[in-house]
Amino acid sequence: MTSLTLTPRHIASRTAVAILGGYVFTWGVVALGIALLYSLGMEFHDAEHLSYIIGFLVFLTAFLVAFATQGLRKVALVLVGGGALMSAVAWWLQSLIIASGV
Repeated sequence: MTSLTLTPRHIASRTAVAILGGYVFTWGVVALGIALLYSLGMEFHDAEHLSYIIGFLVFLTAFLVAFATQGLRKVALVLVGGGALMSAVAWWLQSLIIASGV
């Protein structure tokens, strides 16, 4: 059994990844959810509300996972990279919706 010494820097970086990475990932989920649901025919405000409800659960999960896993870099890469990728796809889908004149 190995002991783990938690330095203040480690705690601060894990907290930053949990909060900021979770926010970026949640932003991507919400933006993509709104764009997808709206493009599938759901009213905008209904899609927005449903995506925000799901986003709350996603942020809670991302926050807890950031503290539960050992690899901080992997968690940061998944949260920030996944959030950026979903935001880019949502931006592309929203530009298609605007171009179609819906």
